[in-house]
Formats: sequence, structure tokens, C-alpha cells
Amino acid sequence: MQLYNSMTRRKEQFEPRHPGKVGMYACGITAYDLSHIGHARSAVVFDVLTRYLRHIGFDVTFVRNFTDVDDKIINRANKEGKTSTEIAETYIAAFHEDMDRLNVCRADIEPRATEYITQMQELVERLIEKGHAYAVPSGDVYFRVRSFKDYGKLSGRDVDDMRSGARIAIGEEKEDPLDFALWKAAKPGEPFWESPWGNGRPGWHLECSAMSEKNLELPLDIHGGGQDLIFPHHENEIAQSEAVTGMELARYWVHNGFVQINSEKMSKSLNNFKTIRDILEFRQPETLRFFLLGKHYRSPIDFSFDGLDDAERALKRVYECLRDVTAASQRASWKNGETPAAVQEEFDALEKGFRDAMDDDLNTAGALGHVFGMVRLMNRILEDKALRNKEGTRQLIERFFVCAKAWSDVLGVFGVEPSAFLEELRDTRAVRSGIDMEKVNALLAERAEARAAKDFARSDAARDELATMGVEVRDTPNGAVWDIA
Repeated sequence: MQLYNSMTRRKEQFEPRHPGKVGMYACGITAYDLSHIGHARSAVVFDVLTRYLRHIGFDVTFVRNFTDVDDKIINRANKEGKTSTEIAETYIAAFHEDMDRLNVCRADIEPRATEYITQMQELVERLIEKGHAYAVPSGDVYFRVRSFKDYGKLSGRDVDDMRSGARIAIGEEKEDPLDFALWKAAKPGEPFWESPWGNGRPGWHLECSAMSEKNLELPLDIHGGGQDLIFPHHENEIAQSEAVTGMELARYWVHNGFVQINSEKMSKSLNNFKTIRDILEFRQPETLRFFLLGKHYRSPIDFSFDGLDDAERALKRVYECLRDVTAASQRASWKNGETPAAVQEEFDALEKGFRDAMDDDLNTAGALGHVFGMVRLMNRILEDKALRNKEGTRQLIERFFVCAKAWSDVLGVFGVEPSAFLEELRDTRAVRSGIDMEKVNALLAERAEARAAKDFARSDAARDELATMGVEVRDTPNGAVWDIA
């Protein structure tokens, strides 16, 4: 398997330090508000990476943290008359609820920053002893950026270029404007912990260095998060961790691209974000997950409801195929005969193509292309009277179910019972379209009654009225079924 390493800016063969075992750390949310779909994208990307590594045989330990003390959390707590702990716990619980709905597996270890204050203080003391950090009279502690010669190696920034034009504000006690806070002296009314430098709390960058070192062996096999974390967060993590340990923090750095609205990065600060709950009010969770998988994880993805509609239609095609193949598999008898070699070869190529795409830097968009190729192939087989009841086709159907299980295990989609998914999708679309379900059910009943009485004029009238409502009725051997046209 190859992964793009943000540190080297190229794809590399993935080889963990210990054969068969992977230690991975991803930066989690700052728990002060509901998660938006930018958070969802990062969570889904690292969920799929974890799933795929396990699928191909690795024993993965995945750590994702929660920042539960921060300026934003404190500000919200003060505004709402609550404690920082209450705010953080509220939004950690909300994150878990949203991720559960999106079928994102829980990380193996989910440390909270406030649980690691002792480890953070120890790390600061070690940095001070080595000359990489210094305390100031106010009680703040800063990291000396120029003391770490490799500063900027992840982001590609030059320290001298960054220094040009940078100034120390009046009242600041930094030695250099580039130095960043490791420990912050507490302001009145803020949560604090006692420390050798006075009452205070940790800086954001310090948290992940302490939590990753405590929960995983260094160097980490994979460290990652959103692209916006490359600088300053991950750059500062590298500086403080490597200055203390003398070894690299991580072997592979993996960063997912932004979610954009009208080609502009979506974020709370720009007030152009959509929360996960905004989307799931009128869309199935699997639709959002599928939408996020439709672009390569390193590429930006432009959010739109039209794009969600396209994802919904694509999901529907896969589930209809799964439903139809399931029905075909229940055939009572099969005739002797193999499927043509060309069909077998096409199936083999699509099966291999899915694996190759995932091995190529987790290319979920390419993998989904092979899924839809498989769907088209199976639909052709089921529509071909000469093929659909052959023994060779039964064997292909069995292999198709194995493939579908792999898709579900790896991508976290296509795992719902097909009829249940399609029924829920139909109902969701009906609600979204504002269709009067009582009237739909009444017209369906009237049509069934008319057909039973062979009153086809009344039956057609009911069907036509349903059509004007946007409801399409289709008669099957198992009775009438309806869908949103």
C-alpha cells in the first residue's frame, strides 16, 4: 500500500516500524460546538484508513484526542453560565452521536487533554532543561522556535521569511515573535492547574505531543488530521516533541483536504459551515458518508445539496443491484453452464481494481468507480436470459456478495439490508418533497381495490393522481411498489 506523506510530499510505500502493527494518531475536535461536515470528512477519512489497514491484515491502534480546555470552550462556558467541563462534555457527546450515525467507528483510545496535565507539565520541564523553552514573569512558558533547526520542515516555511515583518506586541514577554505558548497563565475566572510557573493551562499544541507520546510508541507510524493543521499545529507539535526526544515524531503524515462552499474553505470563523445535523435532518447518514468518499481524500470537496442528491441517486443504484442480486440468489434451481470467459475476466478486473485503488493512497473515488462497474456488470448478467440462471452465474453472485461485504467493511457504506435502505430512502425523499403520505397511502389502497375489482379506469385514475404528486407506482410479482419519480 502507498500513502502520500505530507512531510516528503510524495507517495511512499507504507511500512510500519513493527511488521503487522500500526500506531496512528489523528487530531480530534475542540469541543465547544456541534461538528460540521469538515469535521465529518476528517473523521470519515481516518475511519476508512483504519478500516482498510485492518482489512489488509494490520493490527491498528488508533488514537484520536479531544481538546476539552481552550479559549473557545472557556468563552462559550462564560457566555452560557456553565463550566468548561460541562461545555466540553456536551459537545463530545454530540460528536459521538453524529459519528455513530455516520458509521464512524470509535477510536481505540480517545484521550481528553485535561487528563494529561501532569504529562504536559513534565514535557515543558524537559524542554526548559534542554534550552528549548523559557518561562516569563507572567507565568507563560514559550517554545524557542529558533532553537529547533528543522522548524518549518512539514509546512515548507522558512523561519527567516516568517520572522520578516513579525513583531512582538506591547506587553508581550516573548524573546522572539515566532515563539509559541506551551503553558498559559490563567486569567481571572478561567480554569487552571497548579504548575511550577504558576496557575495556568496548557497551550493547544502541547496537548497532542503529550497525549501521543503517552498512548503510542514514538515515532508514530501515522499522524494526521485536516490540511489546516499542517501549520501551525503539526509544525509546532513536531518542534516540541522532537526537541525533547531527539527522534522524529511520525513516519508518515496524512492530511485530508478541505470541504468548501462555493470554492471557499468551510469553517466556523467564516460562518459558512453546515453542521452534520443540518444535513441529516433531510438526508440519510449514509448519503453524507458516501458523498464525502466520492473525492480523493487529499482533494478539496465542494459541498452542495445537488451533490448530495447525486450521491443519493448513486447509492440507490447500488442498493437496487444488491436487492436484485439477493433475489436472484434465491432461485430454486440453476442450470449447468459457465458464464463466458469475458464476463469472468471483467469481474476479476473490477474486483482487483477496487483493491488497487485503495492501495493507491486510499483512492476511495477510484474504488467506487470499480463498485459501479461491478453493479453495471451484475445488472447486465441479471437482464440476460442466457446467463442469469446458469451455475456459473450463481458462483459469480456468491463472489459478488463477498465483494459487497468488503466494500461495507472498508468504506462503511452498502452495509444496510437493501430493502430496508430503499424503503427508508423513499420515505426520506417523500418527507423532503413535502408529499402527503396519508394521501399516498389512500390512493395506493384505492388503486389496489380497483385492480382487484378489475375497475381499470379507477385504477388508472389513482395511478395518474399519484404521478401528479411525484409518486411512481410499479407492479411486481410481489405486489405494487412505489417510489419518488
